[in-house]
Amino acid sequence: MNPPRIGLRCDAGPRTGVGHLVRCLALGEEFLARGARVELFGTVERVGWASAQLTARGIPVRPGPDTPDGLVEAARRHALDALVLDSYELDPAGAGALRAAGVVTLAIVDGDTRGQDADLYLDQNFGADTPAPAHGLPDGPPDDTPDRPADGMPDGPADGTPGGGTPGAGRPTGRMLAGVRYTLLRDAVTAARPAAPPSATPTERPRVLAFFGGTDAVGAAPVLARVLFGTGHPLELTVVVGRPEIEAELAQVVPGRGQSLHPVAPTDALPTLIGAADLVVSAAGTSTWELCCLGAAAALVCVVDNQRDSYHRVVAHGLAAGLGELPDLVAPGLAGRTARADAARTLRTLLASPRRRAALAARAWATVDGHGRTRVADAVLTRIADRTGVLNP
Repeated sequence: MNPPRIGLRCDAGPRTGVGHLVRCLALGEEFLARGARVELFGTVERVGWASAQLTARGIPVRPGPDTPDGLVEAARRHALDALVLDSYELDPAGAGALRAAGVVTLAIVDGDTRGQDADLYLDQNFGADTPAPAHGLPDGPPDDTPDRPADGMPDGPADGTPGGGTPGAGRPTGRMLAGVRYTLLRDAVTAARPAAPPSATPTERPRVLAFFGGTDAVGAAPVLARVLFGTGHPLELTVVVGRPEIEAELAQVVPGRGQSLHPVAPTDALPTLIGAADLVVSAAGTSTWELCCLGAAAALVCVVDNQRDSYHRVVAHGLAAGLGELPDLVAPGLAGRTARADAARTLRTLLASPRRRAALAARAWATVDGHGRTRVADAVLTRIADRTGVLNP
């Protein structure tokens, strides 16, 4: 029996970031562990860390076609049984073209299905499993994991906006794998998951870790470093620096009394850094679920529009504190000063309160169990088996 051949269609770079690649990489690790052959189709440019991750796992990188015909041709040339599509920019007709060509298709989405006609859809965002008219209800069984209660909500915005993204064009025809039950997490994250959430640890000089994706495409690190130092609270700040431009700007940020700043390059040891931190400040993207799985006390910033719905849900349910939206934090005049002061107030409270940090960590840890990629791979391989008549490996 030939092993299934799985393609991952995504891109990574200074402009697009590495979030799409990271979640595809996690799913690729699961398929590799089951004996499948995995190839990535896309562009990975100027992100050495990401390229090294693929090389270490023996995942070859092929040119990434953008058109429906190009996707079908690539799937046929490489004899793919399934293709995972994780992009906001691909032609939505590609999924339907692949299905018509007999290729099982999984579309990873963030609320909006973009009218794709896939066999399976994955929306791993918190609350995506709660039916909402804007989401477009899929055929097939939904995830039955309920939202966690909003007990003990942290400082910051507590907007319970239902959301679900911009409505997709038409009703999805495949099965929707929705909610954090299906979160895709890498081996390095699941291996570092503690057996229990961390307990409250009093400290006069909390260790803070700040990172904003593999490249920090929006330049959030210097902004949040200034807000953190603006709290006036003693702290040790470690910042993951994804680009030389970010490092140069951070060099202009001056810590206050009892504060320190330590820039580090993107590293495979990020889960270890998270585990050692008393507080993590990050963007409200893919890394949110890594932080939850690891039981981190986190404060999140919404850095791009497509994070907004998930950001509000996560904050409203007490899985992380909310620091607002990056455009507000960098705004000039009174509006910007107010946004930065609000964020600093939230951070100051967390820095001074081990109890609040422990409460966030406990709720986050209980929400993401680290087995999401197993469930997603099961669903994909079952579709392949249904189509080919070959049992799952």
